[in-house]
Amino acid sequence: MQHKLKLSTGTKLFALAGLMALALLVPQPAFAHCDGMDGPVVMAAQQALATGNVKFVLFWIQGKDESTVRKAFIKTQGVRKLNSEVRELADLYFFETVVRIHRAGEGEPYTGLQPAGRDLGPAVPAADKAIAGGSADSLVKMITDAAGDGVRERFQALMAHKNFTKSDVTAGREYVKAYVGFLHYVEGLHEAVHRDSHEHAHE
Repeated sequence: MQHKLKLSTGTKLFALAGLMALALLVPQPAFAHCDGMDGPVVMAAQQALATGNVKFVLFWIQGKDESTVRKAFIKTQGVRKLNSEVRELADLYFFETVVRIHRAGEGEPYTGLQPAGRDLGPAVPAADKAIAGGSADSLVKMITDAAGDGVRERFQALMAHKNFTKSDVTAGREYVKAYVGFLHYVEGLHEAVHRDSHEHAHE
């Protein structure tokens, strides 16, 4: 018998904050997943070219940019059948166009297509796995564990410096350093949660 992990609203919000914290630890921002050759945008573009149906990729693009993508698709389809070399270049042109426009829609810069199989850190692969499996339980546990460990680690560092001799300036500065680090971390988690809630409330 499979047991579902029941999550309170507070736990879900804390998990979201943890995801934001984990994003700071990976080599590329989480949104950069979309600029990879094995990312969802390029995969959708590949499917569009393979089927001859541009609609397979249009949902990754904002409505105002649809005509640009449609034009690029027509150009690509028109030349990719000439030979294998032209097809490769044409496909790459279409991938770059779609990813660049998608990134602009996110408010993120386009820095080129990234190679497949790069290290995305723990959060993005876990999120993709959760989507594929239809359950967020393992993802939530990973995120909440990581966020909790981050809070406890900084709190313990703060406590270790708390009872310093007030006349010891060096020790006092170590306490302030730990204090600032702890508050910034907690504040960052809190702001990430409420920023996301605020944005969804106005969608």
